[in-house]
Amino acid sequence: MAVVHEREPVTEILRTMAVDDDVCGELVRAARAHSPEVARLTEAESRSHVTAMIRAAGEWFATFDGVEQQDFTAALLLGADRAGQGVAMTAVLRGVQAGLGRALEITVERCRAAGVPDGTLLGVVLRLHEYGAAIERHVINGYRAAERATPHESAEVRTNVLRRLLVGGVVPSPLEMAGAGMRPGGGPHHCVVADAGGPAAERLLTDRLSGLGAVSGLIEGRPAGLCRRMPGIEEMGASALVVVSPAAPLEEIRPLYRLCVRAVDIGVRQGRQGLYELTDFAAEIALADQPLLGSHLSRRLLGALDESDAFHRQLAVTALTFLDNGRRLDQSATALFTHPNTVRYRLGRLQQITGHPLTDLASGPLAEPLSTLHWWWALTTWLRQDPEPL
Repeated sequence: MAVVHEREPVTEILRTMAVDDDVCGELVRAARAHSPEVARLTEAESRSHVTAMIRAAGEWFATFDGVEQQDFTAALLLGADRAGQGVAMTAVLRGVQAGLGRALEITVERCRAAGVPDGTLLGVVLRLHEYGAAIERHVINGYRAAERATPHESAEVRTNVLRRLLVGGVVPSPLEMAGAGMRPGGGPHHCVVADAGGPAAERLLTDRLSGLGAVSGLIEGRPAGLCRRMPGIEEMGASALVVVSPAAPLEEIRPLYRLCVRAVDIGVRQGRQGLYELTDFAAEIALADQPLLGSHLSRRLLGALDESDAFHRQLAVTALTFLDNGRRLDQSATALFTHPNTVRYRLGRLQQITGHPLTDLASGPLAEPLSTLHWWWALTTWLRQDPEPL
């Protein structure tokens, strides 16, 4: 029982090491110094794996469970990543062993400084050797699994895991997500959904996402993926419509995916292209969820318009363009390829027919932003209705 009580300071030491930048830096430098192939990779990439494995060591020592019951996702992912980067297995193991050896040295130094008895310290060393051996086995397993997978098989695995994560089905296990290139618990991800307009453009867009380190594939017929950072417009290209969600943990990503799909559907109807944040579509998604209320608002403000009358539809298009251009006559006229006086005339006619002023929005019972929103909602709803057949 003495070991159980005395392991508490050791657990705290390991947890402190996991968040100590200097310690992580030392382990990374040890790995890079003993493995030139690893040294050619970025230091930040090695640091992320080191941090995850030290944190896991602290959690494992706290539970005192057997090695087989622990989560070695970080080690599996390290092996798979290095295989994909073409680093030789022997070089990977040299780096891992050097890092583990330095971690053990620092742990012993800090335990002695904390007054941990030698008898307990011997047990700590044996436990950490056991943990290090398990790390090596899982790095090898991850490496070999990545070697066995063909590019086609790897793409199928990624798409399958991504589909289950975003759409539904059995939630992928941490091991499956790691095999697909995701880091469970490794921080938030942006969800990306796009409409590229054709198979060739879809493949190009999926390749671009993969180039950003995203896990991507065709989900429900559209390119979709998860990436750790917000992509730039120059990386996605201007010809496709791309919607990116705010960053969120993987367990919260599914509802964001559905919202991104809604945004892409809206953007396609509007003929939009380029990169948009999901929040750019916030009002349109919210209003689309209340079609009945939109219909009643449309009848209230535009009930006097005839859907089958081409001139009435022209008036509605002009009014919507006027609102979309900040109620600027000159910009509205440019968008409609007409003269500002023509826009002014049509807005006047709309007021005469409907009995409601559009240009003087602040004169009604509602504040101007709400009145503008109501008009925009009513006009959008009215214009989406199919005209009655003559």
